[in-house]
Amino acid sequence: MTDANGGLPVTLLAGFLGAGKTTLLNYILSQNHGRRIAVIENEFGEIPVDHHLVIGAEDDIFEMNNGCVCCSIRSDLIETLNRLIERHDPFDAVLIECTGLASPAPIAQAFLVEGAVSTSLTLDGVVTLVDCLNIERQLGEIEVAWEQIAFSNVILLNKTDLAPAADVERLRKRLAGINPLARFHETVNAMVDLSDILHIGGFNLDASRPLDIGAYPANPGADHGGITSVGVSLAGEIDWNRFCQWLQMLLITDGMDVFRAKGVLALPGEDERFIFQSVYMMIDGRPDNPWGSGPRLNELVFIGRDLDRQRLEAGVRACLASA
Repeated sequence: MTDANGGLPVTLLAGFLGAGKTTLLNYILSQNHGRRIAVIENEFGEIPVDHHLVIGAEDDIFEMNNGCVCCSIRSDLIETLNRLIERHDPFDAVLIECTGLASPAPIAQAFLVEGAVSTSLTLDGVVTLVDCLNIERQLGEIEVAWEQIAFSNVILLNKTDLAPAADVERLRKRLAGINPLARFHETVNAMVDLSDILHIGGFNLDASRPLDIGAYPANPGADHGGITSVGVSLAGEIDWNRFCQWLQMLLITDGMDVFRAKGVLALPGEDERFIFQSVYMMIDGRPDNPWGSGPRLNELVFIGRDLDRQRLEAGVRACLASA
C-alpha cells in the first residue's frame, strides 16, 4: 500500500530505553490486525515473540502467522531495506525501530534527502514512546531524550496505569511545550490502535491539521535543556519569496538547531491559507482551505535548540509584504 506521495510508508519508532518499544513491536507482530507490516528491529532476539508465531525464517528475516515480517539490521539500514524491497512482498507499511540511545533525526533525514533511500519508500512519521514514570528524570539527565520528543509526529504516553492521572496530564503539557505539533495518545503496555501510528502523513502537507498556537503556550526554554518550541502569531500578509529566502538563510546558519518549522501564512491577493513546513534544510508549501470570515493571521511554530524568540519574530516580521 502506498501513501499520497506514491511510496511505501515508513514509520520510525523512537523512545528511550525501557519506554516500551519492544512491547509495542511484540504486540504488532502477534496480533491479528489484518495488516502486513515489515518490522526492522535492531536486535530481533530482544523481541519475545512466541516460537509458534513464526512460520518461516530466511537468514534473519522471520515471517509471522499474522502476515507481518520481522528482520534485524544486519550491517546497514539501507542494505536491510533493500533486502525487504527485493522480496516483492505487498507490505502495508514498514516500521523501523531506532536505538533507544539515539535521536531518530539522522534516519529521518536519510528519507527526506532526495536519493538517500529508494524512491519506493516514503517517511510517514516518527512515533516516540515515553515511560510516564521515568521520562522526567531522563529529561533531566539525557539530552537525546529531548530530541526524541522534538522530532516526533506522535508521542505515546506509555505505562499510564502506573502513574496518577494528574501526573500524566502535567507530563502531556510539559512535552507539548517542547513539541506542540505532536499528537498524544495514552497507552498501557504499549497497546495502541495502529491507525494512530501508521499512515498518519506526518510529513505530508495534504494531511496537515490546523495549527492552534494558543493551545500550548511556547515555553521559554529554561525547563527544556535548550530544546524548545517558539510560536509566532502575526497579522498582515507575507511575501512568500522573501519568507523562503529568510528561512533558507536561517537553516543555512542554524540548520542543526532548527529541527522543524510549520505554519499557516496569509499571502497577498490569495483567498486561501498557505501551509508550509520545514524539516532540516527542506521547505515545502501549498495552498489550503479558504480563510473564511475569521482573521487572516500568520501562525508559525519553530522547534529546536536554543531558539531566539525575538530573532524569529523579527525575521518573520521582516517578510511582511508591507515591510
